[in-house]
Amino acid sequence: MAAQTEESDCGREQTKAEQDVDQVRRRAARDQQRLDSGAVTSPKDLENLQREITSLAKRQGDLEDVVLEVMERRESVQERVGELTGRVASVQERIDDATGRRDAAVGEIDGEAASVTKERGVIAATVPADLLRLYDKLREQQGGVGAAKLHQRTCQGCRQELAITELAEVRSAAPDTVLRCENCHRILVRTADSGL
Repeated sequence: MAAQTEESDCGREQTKAEQDVDQVRRRAARDQQRLDSGAVTSPKDLENLQREITSLAKRQGDLEDVVLEVMERRESVQERVGELTGRVASVQERIDDATGRRDAAVGEIDGEAASVTKERGVIAATVPADLLRLYDKLREQQGGVGAAKLHQRTCQGCRQELAITELAEVRSAAPDTVLRCENCHRILVRTADSGL
């Protein structure tokens, strides 16, 4: 935006400088025409007119130098605008690509969430109501995980190994007894690799 503004400013500056050159040119041409026409006969007026034409020629040269300098600056700024515009387009392309990938991932996650929610509903219907209430309460308290697998005598919820007395209680408990970890209080899920 700054480069585009600078280019626009240079364009206005160039236009003004070119108008100044044209104005001096017209005035010099008018004076030269008066000189050539012979309408001015007084030697003093002729000398002043010639001096003014010389002064205007110098002024025109100075103004043309200003125009060239502004044109060079404007060209440099236009190159910078082109470069920055290309970079912006490249970044926007990457943003669009990332947005598309994000939207696709969100769609996949939403699909998976719907599928898992449906599966959970089917499984939850087979779990006793009091156990389901306990699980939901623990899940809310424990950041979304209400039950944890017991693997090699270690609770996978808190990653703590069960004490010897806890292991003895787990070994002696009936298969349908609801057991909880002493450390994190999650429901312990026993499997063949629990290490009992």
